[in-house]
Amino acid sequence: MASSTTIVLFHSAYGLRPAVHAAAERLRAAGHEVHVPDLYEGRTADTVEDGMAVKDEIGREELLRRAVTAVAPLSDRGLVYAGFSLGGSIAQNLALGDEKARGLLLLHGTSDLADDAAVDELPVQLHVADPDPFEPHDWLNAWYLRMGRAGADVEVHRYPGAGHLFTDPDLADYDEEAAERAWRVALAFLEEIGG
Repeated sequence: MASSTTIVLFHSAYGLRPAVHAAAERLRAAGHEVHVPDLYEGRTADTVEDGMAVKDEIGREELLRRAVTAVAPLSDRGLVYAGFSLGGSIAQNLALGDEKARGLLLLHGTSDLADDAAVDELPVQLHVADPDPFEPHDWLNAWYLRMGRAGADVEVHRYPGAGHLFTDPDLADYDEEAAERAWRVALAFLEEIGG
């Protein structure tokens, strides 16, 4: 079995709900150490609108500050950053700013990146619905090119007909077939990083 990786998994705009803990358990069962910071400090949302309202109330800078604080004690290990949707955006920001980052696993979300962003062949894997209202094709194409220019080694996996958060069994977006395929590919990616 591959050596364990330390993964920090960030929740979506819905907050730290059971689906995030279930995903963390799936990763732990594969031999990884997984941390799931609660950037909403106990709050969760039942709708994406409520979740975005919580996100906006806290503010992007404060969310990033909380994320950095959560990973600081772990970052010397060489982390794999991962996240769902909003959490993917946060994971990407942290991974690109951490020279010891070992990988970036994005589920349903990306973020803009600075023009001077630079990484040394950071392995990046994105799983995204196709089409996805939050990650339109033009945006994803530009993101892919910019990540490549920054030095990342990027794979994009698209899931036709799936909903935005298709890996979350508690949401209407859930697509069991797409979710299982995404997890198979993601676990192989993580095993390769840990190997």
